[in-house]
Amino acid sequence: MSAADTEREVEALLFAAAGPLSEAELERRLPQGAGVAAALAALQARYAGRGVELVCVAGRWRLQTAADLAWLMTEERDEPRRLSKAAQETLAIIAYHQPVTRAEIELVRGVQTSRGTLDTLLELSLVRMRGRRRTPGRPVTFGTTDRFLEHFGLANLADLPGIGEMRAAGLLSLDLPADFAVPTPGATDGVDEDPLEDEAPEFNQDFIGEREDEA
Repeated sequence: MSAADTEREVEALLFAAAGPLSEAELERRLPQGAGVAAALAALQARYAGRGVELVCVAGRWRLQTAADLAWLMTEERDEPRRLSKAAQETLAIIAYHQPVTRAEIELVRGVQTSRGTLDTLLELSLVRMRGRRRTPGRPVTFGTTDRFLEHFGLANLADLPGIGEMRAAGLLSLDLPADFAVPTPGATDGVDEDPLEDEAPEFNQDFIGEREDEA
């Protein structure tokens, strides 16, 4: 099979797929030995600068509209569900501090986090329960999901904005202390943490019932 044939087949799979495909998923559908990695690189170069581009998000590949043409697809409509300020703050803390416990989230925010806030993020599949911290009480730790990366168009957590980008965008005050630093996402990944081992159903019961007002 020629490289051109492989490129055509990979292109067809990506075009018809309902969602992003990993390199391994593409390889399983193609003849053994097909140069999938080379085909993806060639297609990405070919689509660069066009109205549709080939991008890698959360380790999976997809064809999507070029970012600078997003305005063509804009439609004014009412959003049925939006994240509250408390949910946005909680999501940002989880993204930068993961793995993080509920108590640690509250410590960073400075206020108690309601059950409804975490419940909403879990229902939207933006965060997940990762494991249990090796500390007294064995608190559950939280982290982001591939859905989070796809929603914000990030290839991986390293693409989250750093302190310089946040300052440039006006998201941080210029009067911050000299020693202020933005955590590196995943820097403590897996440290002092054990897998959850299918404990999610038991933990989810803590969120059942009437929701409290979000902080």
